[in-house]
Order: sequence, then structure tokens, then C-alpha cells
Amino acid sequence: MDKIVNILGAGLAGSEAALQLAQRGVRVRLYEMRPETQTDVHRGGGCAELVCSNSLKSTKPESAAGMLKAELSALGSKLIEAAGRCRVDAGGALAVDRDEFSAVVTAMVRENPRIEYRVARIDDPLDASLGEADATILATGPLTDGALAQWLVDKTGSQNLAFFDAAAPVVMADSLNMDVLFRQSRYEQDAPGDYLNAPFDKETYEAFIAELLAADRVIKRDFETKDLFQACQPIEEIARKGIDAPRYGTCKPVGLIDPATGHRPWAAVQLRAENAQGTAYNLVGFQTNLTFGEQKRVFRMIPGLENAEFARYGVMHRNTFIQAPKLLSRDLRLRGVDAPLYVAGQLSGTEGYCEAIASGLVCALFVFARLKGEQPPLLPVETAFGALLDYATDPATQGYQPMHVNFGIMKSLDEHIRNKGKRYAAYAERGQQAMAGYVEGLRAKGLL
Repeated sequence: MDKIVNILGAGLAGSEAALQLAQRGVRVRLYEMRPETQTDVHRGGGCAELVCSNSLKSTKPESAAGMLKAELSALGSKLIEAAGRCRVDAGGALAVDRDEFSAVVTAMVRENPRIEYRVARIDDPLDASLGEADATILATGPLTDGALAQWLVDKTGSQNLAFFDAAAPVVMADSLNMDVLFRQSRYEQDAPGDYLNAPFDKETYEAFIAELLAADRVIKRDFETKDLFQACQPIEEIARKGIDAPRYGTCKPVGLIDPATGHRPWAAVQLRAENAQGTAYNLVGFQTNLTFGEQKRVFRMIPGLENAEFARYGVMHRNTFIQAPKLLSRDLRLRGVDAPLYVAGQLSGTEGYCEAIASGLVCALFVFARLKGEQPPLLPVETAFGALLDYATDPATQGYQPMHVNFGIMKSLDEHIRNKGKRYAAYAERGQQAMAGYVEGLRAKGLL
């Protein structure tokens, strides 16, 4: 196919879109500003670098996240395949060695003869200097700012919205006190478990919360709830809602038994392997806005972390997204712009790693269909990502905030099932059937 597509951003969405289009014979120019222009949270200049966590969430087929992974596999996602090659133990979740994952995706992109990789910061996605293209995909991610963000405002007549996101700290494994920590996944007492657990008693927990609330923060003002995406609330902001708020959320001890006492701890912090070698661990759910010095002081109050060495401190960064219900068509094309310009990834208002991968993949499908002169093959609303796209691009959706796949936005079942487990399984089965039909249709049209 003698067609060219420009893609801005080599993150999860941009890399997936580039690989999908190249596989279909489309020539791609993939622009990435790193390492020439860095961000506050990225460390390197490779493709698909993960900055917040190394977990791609649950693989359980009866969960919304598990449904999404099954859909990505059915559609031939290149990045899900790469994630499987870089997997580290994380119980029922898909977690990856982030450095290896980025290296694998970078190699896939760089070695593809149909992808021309260019390092450059782009302020105007339709600038003629980028080269003539049959379509453009904007996948610059949630850190889009400056001239490019202003370009979006000027073109759409709408203000971009922002929320604050936080990344959890990572500690070195050899600095942890394994006489205190115990290895166990929730509800899996007989198995070794993929998580390390730091058990609190009541007194130690309350002392920790008191210091957490008193600690210095990078951003001094109190956040308003509307400024923070709920799935990435800093641990200190959760604690401000009440002393027991972390204990019923991030630090819940449910499903855990401390072998030192034979009882469930008062609270617990879970640590997940950051890499395949298990040399570093991520403090699960401990996104934070504390200063680096305060992180070292306060987080060393966690049992077993008394001498913890930090491979990476937690950071706060400003994330930008567009009002998808007002600005995006169901095929991810930007309204109000004459040129064929599409938006994928977290900039489009979806939240989550796999959601970003999925938006890159389906955006590539939509663009490829248009290049062939066919209507974009919209995903069934019964699928996990189809439900999210339907919700995110529905003009009737009010007060939109970044959203990830979940059963709450899916089309109701024909018959209500009271048992939650069976109800979720029914959602998954219905979604699987819908995806099977969708894939068959794609193949019939030569799109897959």
C-alpha cells in the first residue's frame, strides 16, 4: 500500500499503532522527542517506557482488565506479546521488567523497515515540514504541554483539562529486612506468593500515618479531589480522608496472615518485583507527593524498610488530556480539524497502560480502513475496550475524567445476575463472543 502515516509519540499507543500499520504495508514516520527533549518522569529515550508502575493489571479472564488483555491478544497486539516476553512474577497480574520491555519494543520499532524513526519535538502535528501524510495520529501522551497543547486548544476551541498523577517509589531488594517482611499473595497462604508484605501493628501504623500527614510535600497546597485522578491518589492524600482510609485501601490486610504471629496484621504494605531479577521492589499503591528527603524518612517507618535504599523516589507530574466526549469521534478522529487527525493513548482521555495499547491498536485499524476506502470497524460495545470507547466519545457523557475499562460502563446483561463472580464471568463470556465475531469480520475485510 502506497500510503504514509505520521505518528507523534513513541509511547505505548504510538508504538503499537506504528507496528500495526507497518504490518499492513503502510509506511510510518514515528516522531519521538526523547532523548533530545526529556520529561520530568522519563529516564531514557526508548519506546514504550513505563513511568508510573510496571504492572499492566489483572490477567483474570472474568475481570475487566483481563477481558481487555484477551481482546488485545485476539487482535494481535505487538506490545502485549512483548509484555509476555518481559514478564515478572506478580500473582494474577501482568507485570513486566520495564527496562527490558522498553528495549524489546524499541528494537521492534527500529528494526521494522516500514517505520522511519525520527527524534524531534513537534509543536504542530500538521506542519508541512513533517512530510506529506495520508493521516496523522497524535499519541504524545499525558505529558503533552507547551506549544503542542496550545495548538490543540487553538484548533478545537476547547481547553485541555489536567489532573495530577503520582508515581510510587522503588526500593532495592538487598536493603529490605526479610526477617520482618513475608512473601504472600492475598488469599494464597500455601503458595510462596509474588508479593512481599510489610506488616503493621496498630501502634506502628498510627505512628506512620501521623508522620505521613505531617511530612513536607513538593506541592504545598492541599489538593482538591477533582485535581487528582482517583486511581493514582498519593498515599498522603488518601490518609487525609481518615486515619483508617489507607487500611481499607492500599494497606488493607485482608487475605494476609503474618507467619510471625499467625494472625492478620493490622495493616500491610505490599511490595511487587520491579524487574525479572527481583533486585528492586515497587511500593504498591504508594504514589506520593512527598519531598525525596521525607520519603526516605517516613517510608523507612514501614516495618522491614528501616534501612531501605531507594532506586527511585516517587514523583508528581502534571497530566493533560482532551475532553474526548466533545472532541473525538468514535473512530478517535479529532473533530473540528479538516485534516485526518486521530488521537490515541492517554491524551485521548483513557487511563491505563493496556488501555493506551488498545487505543493505539484500534486507531491503527480505523486509519487503515480509511486508507482502504472502507468505514472504520467500530468495536462492539459488549467488549471491554468497545465499552470504554463508547463511553469516552459519547457527547452525552458529562464531567468527563480519564477512565479505564470497568464493568460499570459496560452494557447491562439481558438478565441480572446477583452473584458478582458469576455476573462478571457472564460479562467476560459475552465480550469474548462479541470479539470473536469482530475478529471474523476484520479478516473477511482483509483488515486483520
